[in-house]
Amino acid sequence: MTVPAPRARRRPSTLGRLLPLLLIGALLAPVGLLLASTWRQTTDDRDLAVRERLGVQYLGALGSVTDALVEAQTAAINGRPVSGEALNRAVEEAAAVDARIGVELLSQERWAGVRARLEALRGRSAADPESAYTAYSEVSDLLLALHRKVRESSGLVRDPAADSFFLQDSAGQELPEAVVAAGRLADLGTLVARRPAAEQPRGLMELTGLRVAALGPASDLVDNLRSAVDGSESTDLGANVLTPLDTYQRSVEALAAYSTPASGTGTVDPGQLSAAGLNTQRAARQLQPVILGELDALLVERIDELDRDRWVTAGAGVVAGLLLSWLAALLFAAGRRARRRAARAATQADSPDTPAAVDLWQPAAGDPHGLQPAAGDPRGLQPVGTARDPETAQWGAFDAAR
Repeated sequence: MTVPAPRARRRPSTLGRLLPLLLIGALLAPVGLLLASTWRQTTDDRDLAVRERLGVQYLGALGSVTDALVEAQTAAINGRPVSGEALNRAVEEAAAVDARIGVELLSQERWAGVRARLEALRGRSAADPESAYTAYSEVSDLLLALHRKVRESSGLVRDPAADSFFLQDSAGQELPEAVVAAGRLADLGTLVARRPAAEQPRGLMELTGLRVAALGPASDLVDNLRSAVDGSESTDLGANVLTPLDTYQRSVEALAAYSTPASGTGTVDPGQLSAAGLNTQRAARQLQPVILGELDALLVERIDELDRDRWVTAGAGVVAGLLLSWLAALLFAAGRRARRRAARAATQADSPDTPAAVDLWQPAAGDPHGLQPAAGDPRGLQPVGTARDPETAQWGAFDAAR
């Protein structure tokens, strides 16, 4: 019988060798893009949180300047000597903060203008309360504009979380506006009481409009803080914020009551109004660092979470890279072994010194049925038993028994 010769191995084509590598590349590309996109998004969020913390520091310094400015305005309106110590100290602290982070927050030019106006107030005479009220109001407006600039440049106005957004809006907009408006309201009540009787109606109209301007941001502040507490996952936010918030809310209610003209006389008591304004300012001074502290704590927690996310993303990228590298190494090693086997087979086929293989199972010549072994086959048929010696051939099998 004839056994067919084995088929020769067919060398893989170039496409066949490159196809596994192409599949690895096709898998690596989307995984790499996904990891790179996640890393970039996480890094952008972290950079925003770090920048927001700079804004919190700047708002804290501006809050001290705002409080000192309102106190100086009240002293100037009431004819008392203005103590510049508190204002100077607040200005120096804000200047140090601006020198450190003002370039990044794009606030140096605005701060320079505000500081120049503040220094101009030091040498101002308190002889004319009306002009002093106007001068201080102009500087206060510039200071509030600087608050808005810091919130915008630091990214606080774009904060993605609900609780931190309400906190930054309260500390960076509503509270400074409420403090400035409350100080103006109390000081305007003092000025209106000193004006001639013919100017009293106009003064009361101004007082009414300013009362609305003061109570509006104060009411928004209370709503924002309660929304921040309700929407926050932090268990410490409510306990830390609600107590000073209640104190501030009661002081605002008293300010609203004392700034309303009496039904019988149609006038306000400037002494009670000034006391209510002072209490409101003190409550705001206690509330502001609490808000900023809670906001900074939330930002620090967010930065820590984003750092963990970045480590997870980096670890996933390393693991994916190692797995794909291991798979590529396996495919590369398999390709090298296949090439070595192909090269060895080609060398044996092309060498003239290699004897041709003899098919020992082919039948011998003249024996078409393969009953006789081929010549030279050591597996030929052998006789069964032992050959008999000619000398002993005369003895039979039973001769010894005879």
